[in-house]
Amino acid sequence: MATTQVQTVSTGIDKAKLAAAVALVVAALAAYYLLGKQGPLAQWSALLLGLAVAVVVFFTAEPGKALYAFGRDAWREVKKVVWPARKEAIQMTAYVFVFVLVMALFLWLTDKTLEWVFYDLILGWKK
Repeated sequence: MATTQVQTVSTGIDKAKLAAAVALVVAALAAYYLLGKQGPLAQWSALLLGLAVAVVVFFTAEPGKALYAFGRDAWREVKKVVWPARKEAIQMTAYVFVFVLVMALFLWLTDKTLEWVFYDLILGWKK
């Protein structure tokens, strides 16, 4: 069974909404710096209000709606995950640590063996 991908065409209104969201972010940052003499309360209020309005405008555009739908679907999939029990998690963690230690020992021994072969036997450079 073939699945078809449905793609929405970005309209001029969506592009205008995205541009407005970007402009609102820039305006919020500018307001934060321009309101430096009014104090931190005015700065942070302008910044947070501008960013909140930008987020609302972004989520009214089609890409924002698609992002929201993706997040909703991802959260639905996370709820379906069967997480391991505590005992299984501890066992798997122990296996990983043991494997890492064995690999570290193997690589160290390989390195020292090659160092001995090349420097001491072949080149004759004694330490």
